[in-house]
Amino acid sequence: QVQLVESGGGLVQPGGSLRLSCVASGFDFSRYIMRWYRQAPGKTRDVVAVITSTSDNKQYTNSVKGRFAISRDNAKNTVYLQMNSLKPEDTAIYYCNVQRYVDGTGIQDYWGRGTQVTVSL
Repeated sequence: QVQLVESGGGLVQPGGSLRLSCVASGFDFSRYIMRWYRQAPGKTRDVVAVITSTSDNKQYTNSVKGRFAISRDNAKNTVYLQMNSLKPEDTAIYYCNVQRYVDGTGIQDYWGRGTQVTVSL
């Protein structure tokens, strides 16, 4: 029942900005840490940003520090990724992620379908 739906990707020039959104449903969004990952063709899927349930702590991978900002609106069940000063190396599919414990299974990852971000002249 968990659903994560990303939007906001597109084609932008280097130095441009995009804001990604992820709308969540099927779980109590306000109680969970949310993450953004990205994956370029032929590369691994790597975490980009993390935000705690109350937004009291945020973490970023080094390559996006100072350029990206993660935020959330618990009333809207939505997590955002504001991306500024975009570089060609930011080109990837960006995925929304949540992890939760499932009885009888353990920790389970849930993923959205992803949204494509392309940074190019």
